[in-house]
Amino acid sequence: MNINRMLSAFTVILLVVCGALWLATDHYRDNAITYKAQRDKKARELELANATITDMQQRQRDVAAGRKRLRINATCSGTVREATGTSGMDNATGPRLADTAERDYFTLRERLMTMQKQLEGAQEYIRTQCIN
Repeated sequence: MNINRMLSAFTVILLVVCGALWLATDHYRDNAITYKAQRDKKARELELANATITDMQQRQRDVAAGRKRLRINATCSGTVREATGTSGMDNATGPRLADTAERDYFTLRERLMTMQKQLEGAQEYIRTQCIN
């Protein structure tokens, strides 16, 4: 009878250990799936951000090379004289950005710099946490 009790106790202990291992494995598997989903989401976001930056850089190069034109909401300060029979120069100054367009331009530049810093941070995170 003593051997039966020992065998029963050993079986119970073995079942408890197997159950604990199963729970631990299931927990870590769920964590791995969650982290993989997060990594894949960040990788997609990074890919989209890189594509956007590449597109913006290509547009900027096209404008600089003259292949595309940049439309700017500009105003001429000063007065423009009425056309007369003789040709001549206006007293108006050259075109410049409207105040709102100028403000928007600098706001956009600031936001682009912020986005670039965030992108570099995401790239560093992926290099250190996800790839290695």
